Amino acid sequence: MDLSELKGIISLMQKSDLSDLEIETQDLKLRLGRPGSGAIVTQTIAPPVNQISQAPQINEKPVKETVEDDESNFKSPMVGTFYRKPSPDDAAFVQVGDQVNKGDVLCIIEAMKVMNEIQSDVSGEVVDIRAQDGDSVEYGQPLFKIK
Repeated sequence: MDLSELKGIISLMQKSDLSDLEIETQDLKLRLGRPGSGAIVTQTIAPPVNQISQAPQINEKPVKETVEDDESNFKSPMVGTFYRKPSPDDAAFVQVGDQVNKGDVLCIIEAMKVMNEIQSDVSGEVVDIRAQDGDSVEYGQPLFKIK
């Protein structure tokens, strides 16, 4: 490589956004860097460690299942504010003792300023209402018990 080729490479590097340039041939190794370009960062990755852990002990006692006499907990499908009525002056959608069918509106949950009508996914009698008007409810929180 002669001086004119070297000047051409330097000129090209100055016109570009390159911070470092390395050229290697059989008889030449050239490395150019801009001032303030920082140190070259290298990263090494440690080889994985083969670690064998002992399996946890399993409790052999049988698990008792609890069934609530065909009563179904209707759970909140979203996070929001619970309302039993469509508006403050109206009657509640359902009362304890009411019969509901699948698809009947049970309540409203306000989420992000949107009023979402929550429909029953089962048919039966409402035996308990587990939230009050204006309560903040979480996803999966029991709202009604339907038998």
